[in-house]
Amino acid sequence: MSFLLAIEGADGAGKATASALVVEQLQAAGRSAAVISFPRYTDTVGGWALGAMLAGTLPRGTSPKAAAVLYALDRMESRDHLMATMAANDVVVFDRYIASNMAYQAAQVPVVEADTMMAWIADLETGSFALPTPDLSVYLDTPADIARGLIRQKRKRSYTDDAFDAYEADTGLQDRVRINYAAMAAAGLLGRWATVSTVEAGASRLPADIARDIVALLR
Repeated sequence: MSFLLAIEGADGAGKATASALVVEQLQAAGRSAAVISFPRYTDTVGGWALGAMLAGTLPRGTSPKAAAVLYALDRMESRDHLMATMAANDVVVFDRYIASNMAYQAAQVPVVEADTMMAWIADLETGSFALPTPDLSVYLDTPADIARGLIRQKRKRSYTDDAFDAYEADTGLQDRVRINYAAMAAAGLLGRWATVSTVEAGASRLPADIARDIVALLR
């Protein structure tokens, strides 16, 4: 049975880099591993719609629930790909997974509605869409100022030419997302969580060291 590891965090936390390095270190240790990054912007209808939404080119706006359905749809459309990847590997690493949908959409409703939104999304993705829950979710705790600098260093994305997409540009949203992630980790929503800091003494840690901390959690 494949171990499902979700790497989570606000934009600019270093999820893609950490995910790739975790797989690299696992493979070096003799374990088969692969990354699935969500959203899959060029591979699913949901992913395409999300790219348009984040680039500001969708013909109309979306409510938090509508956006949540699009993120869940992207994963539902990817279910066969996910199952095949699980069958072929000891470990599947998610660069964002279900908790990301919960954190971001709950950050866009009144605080009193956040828990209800999170529960609704969890039920949609793991219940209605029958997606597997992760065995471990790792929250990459990254201060906002450092995260914003890392966003600027991202390579060109398939869905936008801008330095920041709609979610990345909203600093208030990013702050609320961090609060939601910390709350989910503390409550153990979707299963076991661990928090890994990406900074030390006010400076960014080496990505390889962050990845080693994550790999150690699998043992």
